[in-house]
Order: sequence, then structure tokens, then C-alpha cells
Amino acid sequence: MKRRDFSLTAALALAAPLLPLSAQAQGAAPKEGKDYNKLAKPVASDVPAGKVEVLEFFWYSCGHCHTFEPMFHNWIKAAPANLVVRRVPVAFNASFVPAQKLYYTLEGLGKVEALHARAFRAIHVEKQKLAKDDDIMAWAAKQPELDMAKFKEMYQSFSVANQVRRATQLQEAYGVEGTPSMGVAGRYYTDGTMAGGLQAMLQVVNHLTTVKG
Repeated sequence: MKRRDFSLTAALALAAPLLPLSAQAQGAAPKEGKDYNKLAKPVASDVPAGKVEVLEFFWYSCGHCHTFEPMFHNWIKAAPANLVVRRVPVAFNASFVPAQKLYYTLEGLGKVEALHARAFRAIHVEKQKLAKDDDIMAWAAKQPELDMAKFKEMYQSFSVANQVRRATQLQEAYGVEGTPSMGVAGRYYTDGTMAGGLQAMLQVVNHLTTVKG
């Protein structure tokens, strides 16, 4: 999903994983300015020394994020121990905020593993709307893993509100224009369009996590 042109980008992004146009598909090293961008201003990170932060920028209502989620989940499971991987829900306007709050509420309750993919499924397979607070509360009430009193408390908490603000700051600092996209080490940004597909984007990230300086 792109910030400016939703429909055109949707068609292109769906096709992108099928097109072996990336440098990785051709066996070449990723190229700056083509497969990824180096940020003009590095983004501060709080990961320990010797660790590399990897961010996935996503939106629950993005069909390509839904497609990407199982790929990304498997990639996380196989990721080297020196990587600190975090998901960052984006907000291109105020209507995205409830979805940001949903993710950080699940994270705060330790329910991402159980319910993150289920939220995508609810929207893209079951055709439920999870765009507003009331929608999200109705969906959450049907999840047996959730205590609704704790869910509501976390959803409305200062902690979640602060994480939402930080997510939007990261999105702007990385210059995110669409989802899914990824940031690496506070220095690099890539997405499926640049890399030539969703799987190729992960290959670019693999390369960037090893780049020194």
C-alpha cells in the first residue's frame, strides 16, 4: 500500500513477487539507490551494542502486508541472533491510529504470536472491518486468548499512546512511502517495489544487516 496511489500500487505490488527483476534474483549484490536507500540522517536506536535493528513497517488493512506476513514470520524464526526485529504499524493519516493501537495492545499483552496473523485474516479473508475502536473491541471480544478488561486497559493506556507516537516518528524518519517496507540499522530503507518483490526485499535486508559503516 502506497501513501499516494493506493490502487495503482496495489496492482504493481501484487505482481512484484512474480517478477525476477531484482539484483538478488540475478545473483548480484543489491545496489544503493535502486534496491535500497541509505538515509541522509541516521535514525537513533536503543538496541544493545553488537545488535542490528530491523524494522517492518506494516498496516493491518494492507493486502500486501497480509501476503508478506507468513514470509516475514518464517524469516524472523531463521534470523541470526544478532538481529533485533520489530514490527512498526504505520499511520499515513489519523484513521490508521486504531490499527496501530491494536498492534501495540497485542504486543503489550504478549499476544502477537497468537493473534497478529489472525487480525490480518479477519480483515483480508473473513472481510471484517478493524478500522475503528468499536470494530477492534468487537473483534477482540471474540478472541478466547484475550481478557477484555486487560485489553481495554492496555488499548487506552499511556504506554500504547506513546508507542503509537514513536511508530509515527520512525515512519517519518525512514521516509516510509508504502507497506510493507523495512528499515535496517537506522541507516537503510527498502520496500518490495525497490527490491523487485516481497521475497527479494528480505534478501536485500539480509545483505544490509551485514553491511559495515
